[in-house]
Amino acid sequence: QVQLVESGGGLVQAGGSLRLSCAASGRTFSTYVMGWFRQAPGKEREFVGKISRSGSITSYADSVKGRFTISRDNAKNTVYLQMNSLKSEDTARYYCAATSNIYYSAPRQYDDWGQGTQVTVSS
Repeated sequence: QVQLVESGGGLVQAGGSLRLSCAASGRTFSTYVMGWFRQAPGKEREFVGKISRSGSITSYADSVKGRFTISRDNAKNTVYLQMNSLKSEDTARYYCAATSNIYYSAPRQYDDWGQGTQVTVSS
């Protein structure tokens, strides 16, 4: 089990950028595949992207591909979500989550979750 805490959310204008961070507790962070998800009011939680244990493999939802970048620093037990060219439809609460399998993209396949951080994009 790993404890996750997201930070970096806020209010930004359309076209702007934000970087979210997710800090993990424990010594086993590097053994987890890390994912980012988001949930807008009245909508289901959706996959944003994921990163492999070493950081060499990333995968993104089509809606964010080319605009969002996930990276990780295993020495700091932290995973990041760099969000550029933000749109109003990116407004949501963003969550990081941990899993054991790089092929997993569904929320139910992730075992540990943070509390989320709110991102609001004004148009």
